[in-house]
Amino acid sequence: MTLAISDLKVSVGGREILRGVDLDLRAGRVHGLAGESGSGKTMTGLAVLGLLPHGARASGRILLGERDLLTLPAKDLNAVRGGEVAMVFQDPATSLHPMLSVGRQLTEHMRHHLGLDKKQARARAVDLLGQVRIPGPEAAIDRYPHQFSGGMRQRIAIAIALACSPKVLIADEPTTALDVTVQAGILRLLRGLCDDLGLAVLLVTHDLGVMSAVADEVSVMKDGLVVETGPRGTVLRDPSHPYTRALLDSLPGETP
Repeated sequence: MTLAISDLKVSVGGREILRGVDLDLRAGRVHGLAGESGSGKTMTGLAVLGLLPHGARASGRILLGERDLLTLPAKDLNAVRGGEVAMVFQDPATSLHPMLSVGRQLTEHMRHHLGLDKKQARARAVDLLGQVRIPGPEAAIDRYPHQFSGGMRQRIAIAIALACSPKVLIADEPTTALDVTVQAGILRLLRGLCDDLGLAVLLVTHDLGVMSAVADEVSVMKDGLVVETGPRGTVLRDPSHPYTRALLDSLPGETP
């Protein structure tokens, strides 16, 4: 098991947001986490990285190997964040700094986490841009986020997340802001990276159609709880929970 979440509870301002979440992520597998807005999907991902809102309280266990991320000292958690566990956020227009070049944003944490010098970090950045299919990576590295399309910006955000060779990648609604054709390209990229690099991927989405395209396992959340988990085909074709069935029935067409 690459990452094991058990009985994760999070409360903010006295209100319980997560009420005992259990998830297991495995290397080389995409685990889809679905549910409507407000179900606790994003909060689960933020809890893994220790990025909960100020004043939030968390309990349970988040095991990365033998280490419980909920009890790690801040210095150790900083080494894990971006190094062993990385996150791709929903909107690259806000997650990428508009005033810094793509190269600067790619190389800064590589130099911090991996101890690379400037030349080594730049070479790895160019390689990563090629890996996520950015055309002309040698020139692209010196450009700024506004000079790329939305789909290309999301590919750059994925490259930044991969910069320090993490074991776990959390992708939080990575295709929501993109049109359908671009969405398909990003999903194929995530699937390929998972297979090629042996990543454990947590794909957070409200769209069960996205799950049907790339996920190996699917968990469904409702009101801060995981109400159903299983292989993609089982959950999407023969769900056991009424809420999962309701989500499927709300889709405009048949889920493959």
